[in-house]
Amino acid sequence: MGFKEIWKEYMKNSSLHGAKFIVDEKYQYSEKIFWVICVLASWMASVLLIRASLDAFENNAISFVVETSFLEWKTHFPAIAVCESKNLDSVQAMSDHLWGVDHDFTLEEVLSELTYFRGESYHTIHECADEEPTPGCLFTDYIKYARLVRSNCTKTLNQCQWNSEKKFNCCDYFFPMQTELGTCFTINSMQTENPKKIKMPMISDKYTGPGKLKLEVLTEANIYILGEEDVPHLATPKSEILPVTPHISYYRQISMKNIENDPETRDVNVEQRNCRYPDENVLNVHEYYSYSACSVQCRKDAQLKICNCTSHLMPRTPTHLHCNISGLTCLNEHYEELSIVIPKWSSAGRKGVVCDCLPSCTEIDVSIIHDSKDKSAMAEARGNRKAVAQIEIELSALPTERYKRNVVRGRLDLVVSMGGTTGLFVGASLLSFVEILYYFTIRPYGNFLMERRTK
Repeated sequence: MGFKEIWKEYMKNSSLHGAKFIVDEKYQYSEKIFWVICVLASWMASVLLIRASLDAFENNAISFVVETSFLEWKTHFPAIAVCESKNLDSVQAMSDHLWGVDHDFTLEEVLSELTYFRGESYHTIHECADEEPTPGCLFTDYIKYARLVRSNCTKTLNQCQWNSEKKFNCCDYFFPMQTELGTCFTINSMQTENPKKIKMPMISDKYTGPGKLKLEVLTEANIYILGEEDVPHLATPKSEILPVTPHISYYRQISMKNIENDPETRDVNVEQRNCRYPDENVLNVHEYYSYSACSVQCRKDAQLKICNCTSHLMPRTPTHLHCNISGLTCLNEHYEELSIVIPKWSSAGRKGVVCDCLPSCTEIDVSIIHDSKDKSAMAEARGNRKAVAQIEIELSALPTERYKRNVVRGRLDLVVSMGGTTGLFVGASLLSFVEILYYFTIRPYGNFLMERRTK
């Protein structure tokens, strides 16, 4: 049985609408041409609609709306990170230990700069990268000295209080987080070193009212208000950082908006929803994905590419990749280029690390409503045994809006759309395509066996 006969048999018996009229010998050529035109037009219309469905599925699968059904919401307080920014007493004590009481005091500037490294190292290069370096200079293994100087949690935080409840020990819930700014102590974060996953229930709703966290900080530090997957980093805007100093009382009032995701969002690929969930991590600097963690990864990759080493404070980086004095000189020379993160579509010629990072699917939008500080608290603080900075961070009101990411075109919607289109225009179903396989493979073999048995 030849191909022509197989083709005719398929067309005569096919469930595709109009196919049998094209090969049936009862009809005139004019009728057959009419049906060929109708079938081709139907298939073209079907293909165009299927392409439109595919394009909508790939590019418009997600809708982003604002919800206002806020009465039953439970709002989780954002993560609060405390990162020590300066500790002259600790630097001086460690300098005395390393170089003796009568040491060159420029070495203290070097030690402080390395401990609280922010991308620049003017004093270190000036004192240690010259042809005649200052005696006692540090040339490598900077992370060791940074860890010796930086304060642990008990020397950074004193007491904390959530709402009007009893005060608690901060270090029971503030856990260390390794960042490119050094070790920070953070509450409510996914990125901390918290093996037991201990979390304080800091929830605000219509029964509790807006949440308020009070804490006492014992050193000069920077306070960051973050989403649970975010991390402090060098490119954080200054307006979002709260610098604190002992003997001063600080008050910051914030508002926040969360993002709620349709459960089906996880079934949509990353490119379609244009965001990543924290557990969809492709980074090695932090355990969970976030936009801020991705910018740190970009900076690490750029440092390795330009200087063949990274900052000694870069998290989760082997010590053999940490920069020595020559590497620090390279980082310092390219400071402007490495300290700014710019998007991939940014204009050519602009300095910065090109970083094509997606946002987190669960990030929060935090806005600062009011800031104030009171130096009159200095007298009260001096009456205490410890010099502390008193910080109060409060939600201005319970959120009345939140963003919602909905799936409007999932895989099932695509299948239904394609099935409806082919059914409407050509009368096809899944079994119609099985017929093609049957008539051109199994059916000829069956006919061959029947003819052989007849003979």
